[in-house]
Amino acid sequence: MVKGKAEVRAVRKPSPFDGRGEITVRELLDGPDQMYGKGRVFAHTTVYPGSELGYHVHQDESETYYILSGVGQFNDNGVMREVKAGDVTFTGAGEGHGLANTGNEPIEMIALILYR
Repeated sequence: MVKGKAEVRAVRKPSPFDGRGEITVRELLDGPDQMYGKGRVFAHTTVYPGSELGYHVHQDESETYYILSGVGQFNDNGVMREVKAGDVTFTGAGEGHGLANTGNEPIEMIALILYR
């Protein structure tokens, strides 16, 4: 299977997880079916300047971000860390996280959610 750029579904989401601003999520795989039931998200996500994914907790799943470009503040269970291109974050089951774009350019990242 090859999914051309025009076939990748993109969805703009306002104020995700009670954050601010908006993000765009491009679904690279079509959820659990294409992930053999092992996860639910494999996506290219854009967090625009001034926007934020609000803090939220994952139950029975993990979420990993691979930062492609941009700069932000990552809330890792209440501990704030700067993230930039090349950084990887991991939030395990029962843990929480959030991400605020603190730069002047969009944060581009790959997001992966896997079931426990």
